[in-house]
Amino acid sequence: MNILGLSCHYHDAAAALLVDGQLVAAAEEERFSRRKHDHGFPECAVAFALQRAGLTAADLDHVVFYEKPLRKFDRILQTTLTSWPATWAVFRESMVAWFDEKLWVKSLIQDKLGVPPDKILFADHHMSHAASAFFCTPWDEAAILTCDGVGEWQTTTIGRGTADWNGGGSQIELLDEIRFPHSLGLLYSAFTAWLGFRVNSGEYKVMGMAPYGEPNVVDKVRQLVDVSSDGAFRLNMDYFSFHRSTERTYSDRFTALFGPARRGESAFHTPRTHPDRIDAAAETNQYYADVAASIQRVTEDIMLGLARRAHDRTGAKRLCLAGGVALNSVANARIVSEGPFEEVWIQPAAGDAGGALGAALWAEHCVLQRPRRFVMDHAYWGREYDDAASRRVLDDLGLRYTAYDDREALYDRVVDVLVGGGVVGWFQGRSEWGPRALGNRSILADPRREEMKEVVNVKIKFREPFRPFAPVVLEERAREYFVLPDGDRIGPAEYMLMVADIPPAKRAEIPAVTHVNGTGRLQVVRRAANPAYHRIIEKFGERTGVPVLLNTSFNLRGEPMVDTPANALATFAHSDIDVLVLGGIVVDKADATPDGRPLSDIVPAPLTSPD
Repeated sequence: MNILGLSCHYHDAAAALLVDGQLVAAAEEERFSRRKHDHGFPECAVAFALQRAGLTAADLDHVVFYEKPLRKFDRILQTTLTSWPATWAVFRESMVAWFDEKLWVKSLIQDKLGVPPDKILFADHHMSHAASAFFCTPWDEAAILTCDGVGEWQTTTIGRGTADWNGGGSQIELLDEIRFPHSLGLLYSAFTAWLGFRVNSGEYKVMGMAPYGEPNVVDKVRQLVDVSSDGAFRLNMDYFSFHRSTERTYSDRFTALFGPARRGESAFHTPRTHPDRIDAAAETNQYYADVAASIQRVTEDIMLGLARRAHDRTGAKRLCLAGGVALNSVANARIVSEGPFEEVWIQPAAGDAGGALGAALWAEHCVLQRPRRFVMDHAYWGREYDDAASRRVLDDLGLRYTAYDDREALYDRVVDVLVGGGVVGWFQGRSEWGPRALGNRSILADPRREEMKEVVNVKIKFREPFRPFAPVVLEERAREYFVLPDGDRIGPAEYMLMVADIPPAKRAEIPAVTHVNGTGRLQVVRRAANPAYHRIIEKFGERTGVPVLLNTSFNLRGEPMVDTPANALATFAHSDIDVLVLGGIVVDKADATPDGRPLSDIVPAPLTSPD
């Protein structure tokens, strides 16, 4: 049984392929097209998935789309016509987009893949999210919480999943829902826009800015959202315009309450970040940081309340999370540490991309009633390249490199670079599924060097200086460096989906990955999941006594994460990364070109888009 799941037309288009219930491939289209958050039909991701499985489209038994377009179109019609004429601009743009392609998904799939219409299925958006989480766990039963901007009508659901590993009978029952326009994702996005960042791509910047402020305007934020004692919430729509405007997500009443919006791309320094540079701009930025801290705190409180509601409704001991809001690692940490569940699992591709996998799993288990066979115990489901492919890219440009047959010798070389203050582009194995770099498409540096924050942010990533970096730590040493709950409750840490406090005594050891509030968004690395990554951290620990590395995604600002050796080389050439590792090959920027020319003169720059 071959089932292809698809998501597209909004953001983060993706494809995922199941063969006899086992995941074979999953990838976002942006990794192929090089357009960040590409929302177009995922032709390249589909082609990769089929190639990986040795199949053609004719071999597919079902193609499953991650939501129901007609139901979403119905919501847009109802909400725009109800508020007419204030919504005329939204109505006009919606009609153009929907009649261009969004309404014709079934025909589009037929045209692109050549599959007959009886093989095409449609899942509900939040059912796809729920299935992407529950059917990837090893659990027989769990509560499920999904939370995002909006699907068809739902913005939040609470459900229960039950699994049958021997025959039919697996199911997901969605018990509660909150509907548009009442949306935690859209509430957070309104503040994202007001703080000067792009909606649907800048929310994590708000989370990074928040620790530089104090949540001292929480009372103002709570004027925008009414939260009941049972965890449900409603927005005060007088403060928002996302339901009637194509240009702004918040209303004039919002700016009357919070003040003028922050100008995008403006410099960010505060009395807390630069005590020697206290001026009017610093005071203004401090206020923006305080607002970021306040919306972050309210979001955490609401998510924790929803988790408690899920426990009350289901009585389950375990919780699954999905939807874009489940990428809020600070809220996740509070659910893990303060919530009523013994274990929590979060889909690594929690946003719309993960819906492609969820749609396929929903069809496999809920529609076809096939028994469970799959557990997601790692997130490496994309493309991979052998050393021969890397050599071809380098040889075509006449570049110098060193190929290592002895991987231990290669790891020693990398540790030498890191200990010496160099930055390494680390490219190996299959690319990651989801937005986090988990050690196969990563930039690595020494966390003991405080200056690495500025080096990597300013000279390599070309991004805001308040953005934190992830510490990656050996599983067996994690509790030495991070305050983690007892028992088996740290599953999200494996996918960089939660933060944890760093003990004060350890903060001085790893200053480059200690955020301003003494936390880190950690990744716990298991040897079985990624032996090479585990070994390089282990060797660094043997050399320095600190089994932790700084990790950030291998890309420039505005560029999707690198996916091919050519992508990696381009990003390497046009940044201050010192050494590039492509599997068993090492390229040193200091002597990569035979004639001494800068590498950037030879290698074309990577494609980037507005961030």
